[in-house]
Amino acid sequence: MNILITGISGFVGSNLVDYFISDHLIQGLDISSPKVDGDIKIHSWDSIESVTNFDSVIHLAGKAHDTKSKSLAQSYFDINTGLTKKIFDKFLESNAVKFIYFSSIKAAAEKVIEEPLTEDVIPSPVGPYGESKLKAEEYILSRIAENSELIKGKKVFILRPCMIHGPRNKGNLNLLYKVVSKGIPWPLGSFENKRSFTSIDNLLFIINEIINKDIEPGTYNICDDDPLSTNELIELISKSVGKTKFILNINRGLINYLAKMGDKLHLPFNSFRLQKLTENYVVSNDKIKRAIGVDRLPVSASQGMKRTLDSFKINI
Repeated sequence: MNILITGISGFVGSNLVDYFISDHLIQGLDISSPKVDGDIKIHSWDSIESVTNFDSVIHLAGKAHDTKSKSLAQSYFDINTGLTKKIFDKFLESNAVKFIYFSSIKAAAEKVIEEPLTEDVIPSPVGPYGESKLKAEEYILSRIAENSELIKGKKVFILRPCMIHGPRNKGNLNLLYKVVSKGIPWPLGSFENKRSFTSIDNLLFIINEIINKDIEPGTYNICDDDPLSTNELIELISKSVGKTKFILNINRGLINYLAKMGDKLHLPFNSFRLQKLTENYVVSNDKIKRAIGVDRLPVSASQGMKRTLDSFKINI
């Protein structure tokens, strides 16, 4: 099978290449200059019209979430929405059968009101990252609705992964990893918040199932089977770096008071920061598991996280 991967040089793209290269022919689209990397031909964006002979498209390319909010809002829509339009239109005109679009769970919701978050939620993204991802989803769905003939025989999958992690990719785990590595105590142990993550191993397994099996097209949340609490993360990091976990269970009322004082004094620790550090974000992956016919994904949340954390030591 010929597979076109956009954003092929990124973290997920490079892992997909390693996973598929022995069984499939891979082409890539990336911002880099055209080149041949081993058996893989990588095209530049301006040569997209010359890219032919692919059976499936995995569209990863996009502007990542800037947690420091320094990026211009329009840049998200130019890339996450505009680029997706071009790639999807190319897919519709081609003989390719499957299109896998990597959206984000942030296209569905910034906060999880009713746990766990399912695909039935009415999308309510906050900020240009999630909004631009949702706009791309809406474009794909509108093109499907308008082009019944072009879409005949094709299958389109919109994936909404939670935070993806794996070896060589620290992502948003980096700050917490540094805190624990330096022996700094975690003061928010009294908050048992849980969040869903996505191990790269489970992600690759799911994509492989979609590529190789007759899976029902649609929109799917992607995450590990079980969420992890911040306290569990600290314990896993502590074991990985060989330190005793240092979690302080300070009274929640006192923590909330200090956060409110931070609001008044314009301090880094304030109510907004406390909310972000302690809120739950639990997502359901039941729909994708039913679609691919499994009860559990191959790697548990803690196993996947341990593999990621252990890789940090090697790459320091």
